[in-house]
Amino acid sequence: MVDGDPRVVYPLAAVLSAIYAAIAVYGASLLDYVSFSLGTVAAATVIVFAATYAAILR
Repeated sequence: MVDGDPRVVYPLAAVLSAIYAAIAVYGASLLDYVSFSLGTVAAATVIVFAATYAAILR
């Protein structure tokens, strides 16, 4: 469990997950694995945030 105010920890994790997902999707789009779109980045963000929550935040 992470110590800290949940009002700060969860939004910070969401923002960092979005940045990481955007970079990962952009890299995958350069290799023609996926298309770089808002929907793809949003789906990747949800996956990264869920993994972060399951591994660290709960």
